[in-house]
Amino acid sequence: MNDETTSPSRPRTGRGAFIGLLVLIALAAAATLGWRGWKARDAQAQARAADAAQHLEAIEQRLESVRRDQRTLTQRVQDAAATNRILRDEVLGLGQRGALLEESVAKLADPSRHGAQALRLDEVEMLLSLAGQRLSVADDLDGARRAYALAAGALDGVDDHRLLNLKQTLAQERQALDALGAGPRARLSRQLDAFAAGLTGLPQRPASSAMASEQSRWQRWLAPLVDVRPSRQAAFVAPSDRNAGEAALRIEISLAHAALERGDAIGFQASLNRIDQWLTRLWPDSPALRQGRRQVAAMRKLPLRGDTPLLGSTLEQLRSLRSAGFTAPPPAPAATRPEATP
Repeated sequence: MNDETTSPSRPRTGRGAFIGLLVLIALAAAATLGWRGWKARDAQAQARAADAAQHLEAIEQRLESVRRDQRTLTQRVQDAAATNRILRDEVLGLGQRGALLEESVAKLADPSRHGAQALRLDEVEMLLSLAGQRLSVADDLDGARRAYALAAGALDGVDDHRLLNLKQTLAQERQALDALGAGPRARLSRQLDAFAAGLTGLPQRPASSAMASEQSRWQRWLAPLVDVRPSRQAAFVAPSDRNAGEAALRIEISLAHAALERGDAIGFQASLNRIDQWLTRLWPDSPALRQGRRQVAAMRKLPLRGDTPLLGSTLEQLRSLRSAGFTAPPPAPAATRPEATP
């Protein structure tokens, strides 16, 4: 009875093991297929990522190329703008030159400019302008007189009754210029030279009578023993100091001459002030010193330029005439005489 009950369980156990083995084999196959599928999907994802990276790199290269092209185009636009500016400036310059040429042609075609008389009027205006510049810039009276003489000669060559007032004004202006003589600068220079020449005669000590009158009774008692002098009468007692002071005074006189040459009124006044200070330091009070100081004060009051309000009126009158349309008539043709037949 026991044999009958145990014999059928063996096939059932072998069948279960076989089924379990089949299940395990199925699970292993499913796992293998799943792993292979995952690997395939991973490979596809990596391939897509590589393709995307390549596409991105290609896009970046194209973008960089576009940027380079944009920079090139920008530089070309800037060059074109600079070229346009240069061309515009050249066109403006050509327009200005054309305007100047038109003005020159209009001046040449002006009826007030014709022949030798118009050239003489131009010469007179140039000479009068030159004379005014010589007076205002360099205070050159001789040069101005020569320029006025040349202008008068050129104006005399124009035969026109309408220029009579102009000729009279020029003559009056020349008389006013001749009345100035050598000019204020030349006179001041001569006065300064005379003052410098007179310095050698100034006494270095006060007169004995003046000292005696100024001395008190006790100074007269001590005079045989002690020589009492105020220090203000001579600041430099030692010969070396006096020589240095006189050299400084000569330098100040030279500086005054230089200020006169360049027309520096402020520098000339300053030099005269320093000269007056050196006079009181180098020499005691005396009539000769007072006379020298009066000369310095007189030179300080004199102007460096002459007051000539009349000068320049001829030039203004000539310019006003020409701006008003003054026309110099052309010279009349000479009458031809018939030749006498023998």
